[in-house]
Amino acid sequence: MSDAQPAVSIEIERKYDVDDAAVVPALGALPGAASFEGPALRELDAVYFDSADAVLARAQLALRRREGGPDAGWHIKGPKLAGGGRREWQWPLGDAAAPGVAPALPSAVAEAIRPWCGGAPMLPLARVQNARRVWNVRDANGGVLIEFVDDHVTGTDLRGGGVRRWREWEAELGPAAPADASGREALFTALEVLVVAAGGRVSASASKLGRALGVTGDAH
Repeated sequence: MSDAQPAVSIEIERKYDVDDAAVVPALGALPGAASFEGPALRELDAVYFDSADAVLARAQLALRRREGGPDAGWHIKGPKLAGGGRREWQWPLGDAAAPGVAPALPSAVAEAIRPWCGGAPMLPLARVQNARRVWNVRDANGGVLIEFVDDHVTGTDLRGGGVRRWREWEAELGPAAPADASGREALFTALEVLVVAAGGRVSASASKLGRALGVTGDAH
């Protein structure tokens, strides 16, 4: 697998904290929305990795192996881009590890992170288990404007100990979202009006990994 080429995408999303009693907003009210479908149910289980001295976190990278859902596999998430998104590289899952043993990095993934980690061992950092409901908001041509998800998350700090549970909403721009920055911002602004009215608020943590580790703010 050393010469396997990853799938590469740009992820532009917003996250919102939400209480258990909140009801998902009326997504059909978004500008440009002609239809929406869902919820599709997914069970996701991810393990995040880093070196003992957090070399990936210092480089603003995140490395995970996630099972479940259409994008199951090994993922590397890069630093924030100028437009607010993050580049993501994805490889297939590869072979499963024996019970109780951390899966080994595929050679292609190990080679991809070598410039940052210099070959330092990647050790389990956190586990994020997620019961997810997914809606796709589509335009008149059937293209996805936004993927909206309702997540019930359990995060386990595998080094420091501790288990945290929370609910969050996440909205990621789809292929049919506006291509220009002002159009994307207008779509997110309209969404946030609906989210706030439904009881949501901008997330205190920028990532599920940060939340699992008890970190607020711009964690990776």
